[in-house]
Amino acid sequence: MIQRRKVIIGALGVAAAATAAGCSSPGKAGGDTTSWVDPVANEQPVAPVRLSVTPAAGAAEVSPVEPIVVTAADGKLESVTVTAGKAKIAGEMQADGTWRSTGELDYGKKYKVSVTATDSAGATTTEDTVFTTLKPESVAKVTFQANAMLALKAGSTYGAGQPVIVAFSRAVNKKAAEKAIEITTSPAVEGKFYWRDDKTVHWRPAKYWAAGTTIKVSVKTFGVKLGKETYGAKNASTNFRIGRQLIAVADNRTHMTKVYIDGKLVRTMKSSLGKGGGTTGANGQHISYWTAGGPHVVLGKKRKHTMSSASYGVTDPKDPNYYVTENIEFCTRISYSGEYLHAAPWNGSLGRANLSHGCINLSTADAKWVYNNFRVGDIVDVKNTPRELPIWNGLGDWTVPFDKYGRAD
Repeated sequence: MIQRRKVIIGALGVAAAATAAGCSSPGKAGGDTTSWVDPVANEQPVAPVRLSVTPAAGAAEVSPVEPIVVTAADGKLESVTVTAGKAKIAGEMQADGTWRSTGELDYGKKYKVSVTATDSAGATTTEDTVFTTLKPESVAKVTFQANAMLALKAGSTYGAGQPVIVAFSRAVNKKAAEKAIEITTSPAVEGKFYWRDDKTVHWRPAKYWAAGTTIKVSVKTFGVKLGKETYGAKNASTNFRIGRQLIAVADNRTHMTKVYIDGKLVRTMKSSLGKGGGTTGANGQHISYWTAGGPHVVLGKKRKHTMSSASYGVTDPKDPNYYVTENIEFCTRISYSGEYLHAAPWNGSLGRANLSHGCINLSTADAKWVYNNFRVGDIVDVKNTPRELPIWNGLGDWTVPFDKYGRAD
């Protein structure tokens, strides 16, 4: 603190003499001068620091994606510490002198913001504020699928028919979910969403993927309201690429399956498709023995597999359509209902007649070649059959024209 002091000019004796009567002549200045100087009166007052913390003190139901921002008007921030219990939230000073959080917040937490700042004279001010983030009743997690039976492996290579599939752990608002999904492809292509149900959404381009295409998927749902009381659990991302473009065409009339890689015919295989007709299942459902028509997508492969009519509803051993065949070799699956390309050495009509229950029968050599060369996402397009593959039976996304593909509601 600056002390005021009196400044006296002249000797004490002179000042005393000046107080005696008749010691000065009329019309002349006095013999001493006394002057008062007050430095404090000339000083500018120091403005107090004005701190601002967002979210405000006492705020509740704060979105965890909202950044914490601290400013100091008429002063300088010296330190900002944000904690939730023992956890500390990272942050950085900005070029304009403000502080902004860079670390992630969480749902249902109480955060304490401790700020220290100084004014222009160096005096220190401290302030503590507290706010709480919202706590959802439920959260929806995100996973990425190659199909309903296989998870998508980040960084892996898939076939030209592989759609992007985002699966939520619970029902979500479709429009809100779509806004949170960002898909980037190289080369760039137009695409559309199709909802398999209220938890699973597909995305595909107008045409099969070109060979070598890369796909990046980012789902930013954390802090996003996806339902009445449901929020996104965490952000998620993945990526995959398309290998060579393999398209197999199985013709129900010619009993041949031709395989094209990047537009070039590489193999022609004698085949036997579904025998046609149908029967009634154990629950009264109609069962068709036609191989479903339209583009199928490879879902997975098994070196050996046991096939049974019970898998699609024929369970009575006395039914002439009942069968159990063990250890069928080189099985490449193309639908959820159990259509495969597989070895059928017992079928003497390959290339001549359709005798299967819906699968595409091949020689052991051809089935082995398919097993070794096809990958998940490759296309198997079945031609000239009276039954169409439903969009939900496997990845029937390509059976629907692009102008009709998309969300129904």
